[in-house]
Amino acid sequence: MASQAFAEAQRPVRPNILFIMSDDHTAQAVGAYATVLKSLNPTPELDRLAAGGMVFDNAFCVNAICTPSRACIITGQYPHNNGVFDLTGYIPPSRQTLPILMREAGYQTAIIGKWHLKREPHFDYYKVLPGQGKYMGPVFRVQGLKPWPSNTVEHPGEHSSDAITDATLDWLQNHRDPDQPFFL
Repeated sequence: MASQAFAEAQRPVRPNILFIMSDDHTAQAVGAYATVLKSLNPTPELDRLAAGGMVFDNAFCVNAICTPSRACIITGQYPHNNGVFDLTGYIPPSRQTLPILMREAGYQTAIIGKWHLKREPHFDYYKVLPGQGKYMGPVFRVQGLKPWPSNTVEHPGEHSSDAITDATLDWLQNHRDPDQPFFL
């Protein structure tokens, strides 16, 4: 019995990971980076999350447009290695991706928000905007009985930021396994 307790105590603690990716702004627009723009556009909730978590202080974008940048983050590879060079690109199914590695490490994986890669995400759960997505009345692609990309959920009259926030909270509160760490 003592050896079982010791073994359980030796298991690494796997924290939940909330990865927030935003679009089309400079790092100086987030207060946590303590730049000259901090007082111009306060971001108290992002600052609070940053203070209690991890912040990337030194990152480089190897392609100035959305789809290739997202593919680099998801695969950990440069565009010339992952094959995604423009807005029409997609990650081939044979590529190793971050959600696959996180799942293998024991995490439940989810993505909610902008996807902008042409093929079905490799996450356990997804609710994603096709392409850039509509800001008002967004339509999300979701898992379902039909093949990708036929299953959709509409949010008429709602702003995409609100719909993404509500969907994220819903997944965290009602759809994830509370006994398993998550990568969202």
